[in-house]
Amino acid sequence: MNQGLFSCRQVAAITGLTTRQLAYWRRTGLVTPHSHTEGGHARYSFTDLIALRTAKQLIDANVSVQRIRKCLQSLTHFLPTVDRPLAELSLVITGDVVLVFHAGNAFDALTGQEWVFPIAELAAEVERLQRNQPEPEQAELFPAAMDEQGERIA
Repeated sequence: MNQGLFSCRQVAAITGLTTRQLAYWRRTGLVTPHSHTEGGHARYSFTDLIALRTAKQLIDANVSVQRIRKCLQSLTHFLPTVDRPLAELSLVITGDVVLVFHAGNAFDALTGQEWVFPIAELAAEVERLQRNQPEPEQAELFPAAMDEQGERIA
């Protein structure tokens, strides 16, 4: 056996997937193994393990295999230089959206629509607002904690 490659049984033990799931995902191309033995047995690399774990986490988060496939198709369109999206990208589930973090941006895996604006821009905006406006008084922040005369209610 090649060093650094894992059999289906080893992969199942490492990832928590069943050998049946591995076979289905291999057959349908969701996650394909790095190589095969001369006898035709699948051998998975460490990168394959990352992809398998990512796919499993998506499924555990109630993302269907069909939706994962659609996301992967979209991602290969939006990011043509990414060969193995499940292993190379950071994916996050938020509600029913699969977000992808890549090159400092976050976007919807299906539509490519950017979701998160750069943090540096937000920090600069906050700093600008803080310089131009005095800090709010407590009564402005917590109006329910003050009586009609503006006195603090204990």
